[in-house]
Amino acid sequence: MTADLLQQFNAARVLVVGDVMLDRYWFGDTHRISPEAPVPVAKIERTENRAGGAANVARNIASLGGQAVLLSVTGDDEAADSLRDLMQAENITARLFRDNTISTTIKLRVIARNQQLIRLDFENRPNHEILKMAMNEFTQRLPECDAVVLSDYGKGGLTHVSEMIDLAREYKKPVLIDPKGSDYLRYKGATMITPNRAELREVVGAWRDETELTAKTQQLRENLRLQSVLLTRSEEGLSLFGHNSVVHHPTTAREVYDVSGAGDTVIATMALSIAAGLPETEAMKIANAAAGVVVGKVGTAVCSFDELVGALV
Repeated sequence: MTADLLQQFNAARVLVVGDVMLDRYWFGDTHRISPEAPVPVAKIERTENRAGGAANVARNIASLGGQAVLLSVTGDDEAADSLRDLMQAENITARLFRDNTISTTIKLRVIARNQQLIRLDFENRPNHEILKMAMNEFTQRLPECDAVVLSDYGKGGLTHVSEMIDLAREYKKPVLIDPKGSDYLRYKGATMITPNRAELREVVGAWRDETELTAKTQQLRENLRLQSVLLTRSEEGLSLFGHNSVVHHPTTAREVYDVSGAGDTVIATMALSIAAGLPETEAMKIANAAAGVVVGKVGTAVCSFDELVGALV
């Protein structure tokens, strides 16, 4: 069964489009409080760059044995060079369109004793001409893929998201979206969206119990003409809302170090599994196991196929 799954993953092709960022980590230790302000002093011992956002989705697909093609927009700078090199190192086909009027999105985290002290964000929105070039590339790449992931981090890279969904539907390609913001109408017609609890609450409002949660989520699914909504629920696992059905998959108890990037792992594994021909309920089980692996690691991380097999046992 393991060999069959790996073979299915190896043959699956996923097109990932969205906002990319460079996750920078400064690792060190802290032993004292600054005399200048009531904050800890971190003595940095090493630094590390990791690919984040849509690039992390592509990394997770590749780590599990799938074929990932990444389309995005960056600045024309050193951070973009780092992202390009990181993608090449992991055998990911990346078309990063450079916009010399912006800076590549960077999230800088200072980590001491496996705890995040602070995160600093640097970001801009790309211009329309560069986005149109990326849209043209999307149109060319679409026929070759088995599934599409649209990874929305609200940085402007998915300005043409509605047009992308319409094109993918014409080619009968499943479209999975990691949503952002309160305007979900632009995701209308997609196959699946994967919000977390806070993101869903921003759109449908608060709920008192499971019955009300189900009613509100199903209403959203019907309004947006979605096949399903996959709700990521942190320590409560995953819930898949489909046509007249709700399937819950509880999380596996384990020590959690860092939840950053767990949503990337979920949508990457779901998309890869669906691209490989697996039903959504089976894909959800696999995605839940993969997410359980990455939250046990520090920082933006991926799940390897061997780790996934171990988590599924």
